[in-house]
Amino acid sequence: MNGILSRGRGWFRGPLRGPIATQGRSHKDRASLLPWLLPVVIALLWVVASREQWMSEQILPAPTLVWQSALEFGSGELWGHLWISLQRLFGGLAVGIGTGLLLGIWLGASRQAQTLVLPTFVALAQIPTLAWIPLFMLFFGIGEWLKLVVLVKAVVVPVTLHTLVGVRDAQPKLREAAAVLRLPRHLRLLRVLLPAALPAFLTGVRLALATGWTSLLAVELLASSEGIGYLMVWGRQLFMLDLVLLCILVIGLVGALLERGFSALERRLLYWPQPATGEQQRGPLPRGWQSLLLPLTLLALWQASSSFAWVDTNILTSPLEVLHTLLAGLADGSLPQALLLSLQRTLTGLLLGGSAGLLGGLLLGLCTPAERVFGPSLSALRQVALFAWVPLLTAWFGLGEGAKHVFVGLAAFFPLLIATQRGIASLSPQLGEAARTLRLNLWQRLRLLVLPGAAPAIFAGLRLSLIYAWLGTIGAEYFMPSDGGIASLMIGAQQLFRMDQIMAAMLLIGLVGALLGTLGQRLESRATRWRTA
Repeated sequence: MNGILSRGRGWFRGPLRGPIATQGRSHKDRASLLPWLLPVVIALLWVVASREQWMSEQILPAPTLVWQSALEFGSGELWGHLWISLQRLFGGLAVGIGTGLLLGIWLGASRQAQTLVLPTFVALAQIPTLAWIPLFMLFFGIGEWLKLVVLVKAVVVPVTLHTLVGVRDAQPKLREAAAVLRLPRHLRLLRVLLPAALPAFLTGVRLALATGWTSLLAVELLASSEGIGYLMVWGRQLFMLDLVLLCILVIGLVGALLERGFSALERRLLYWPQPATGEQQRGPLPRGWQSLLLPLTLLALWQASSSFAWVDTNILTSPLEVLHTLLAGLADGSLPQALLLSLQRTLTGLLLGGSAGLLGGLLLGLCTPAERVFGPSLSALRQVALFAWVPLLTAWFGLGEGAKHVFVGLAAFFPLLIATQRGIASLSPQLGEAARTLRLNLWQRLRLLVLPGAAPAIFAGLRLSLIYAWLGTIGAEYFMPSDGGIASLMIGAQQLFRMDQIMAAMLLIGLVGALLGTLGQRLESRATRWRTA
């Protein structure tokens, strides 16, 4: 009966009239109003809380005060700081995307480059951008060069890796056609490989936009006298949370505009049909002693620059000194203790944020009204760069462990929420028909159909949440003073100009990040091993 009705609706395409059309329009009107329900309720609660003084105005400023700040700072000062941040962002994006494109094409097209260079590049990419900031501060100071270098580091990695995959895994039939047509090398690159790699490259650029904007705000919060991040720090120091809220709103709008603008550009560039034109190469990349040539050469140059005083040892200490500091820190327990404390924060935040993300994703995926009510608001909040919440969270929760756990939980929340919702949305409609036929209750549907079907997406989201929780832990220890932690150790070493301690901590941070990523992959493979049966 449902199939007949759906076919009947497909047959009739004329304008509806009468009571049925009126009911359809009223239903659409109600559906279009649902996304505004949550923001309106929050706004009303905000107004009532400020009037009844449920919280101090220094903790929760009134909406009228935020509006007055918008009028006051929006007359010029806010836009001036925002323009400085955008100039930094677009400058870093231009350099980073260009470098990542060239590097990705080279690595993807050259098997030898994949063997010699790619392992070293991937190993360095395991160290989060935040972990490089203390080292970059000692090398480049706290001026504009620091912002540019941090931005380029954040942008180059996703663009390079995605471009590499797009060029390397281009459909073999396209390569065969180019060989049959005897296209010159430059035409093969321009007419075959680059168009085939364009979707992957644009995916890398999309990620670079988000990571670049987030990294810029992080470095402006840490070391800047201009920019929207500095304005937030200034407002937080003066306890002007109205200005902080205004900056968060502006940062979210910029993130949304960047996302919308890039989506429009992507639709314009990828105008041809997008079948599965890629084919992943089978088997691992060739490894062996050749992949060790580049790292060993770099280590030799590094040691020589220190031994022959080519560079001041206070700025660039020798790798042997770093190794000695690492072993000494492991022996006296200082490094394991700091690392253990950071991992505890990571797991606690992951438990809080990951659980909320999983439950939220299940709710949005299974309940259409809930998705209409909460989905648009959560999507808008996701546009706010992660580190933009730091001044507000420190004002609300203080500088203790609670604020760190909330921040790490926020970092882990959205990846699992989005992955769970999309995993449920991609389930086959036949599963719903089977559940109705078998008369399964809600718990049985979840246990037998929904969770197993969405498990690949959920565990992929868990893997991302692990990485983001670790990144959030490093950021929390940077911005919120703490008694211990691996990032706190780095900050103390930076203040003492101990380059050996900074680099030893960076090495551990990279290793832990790689291990967490591997752990996420193992969990995903083990939980979804039935897919390969």
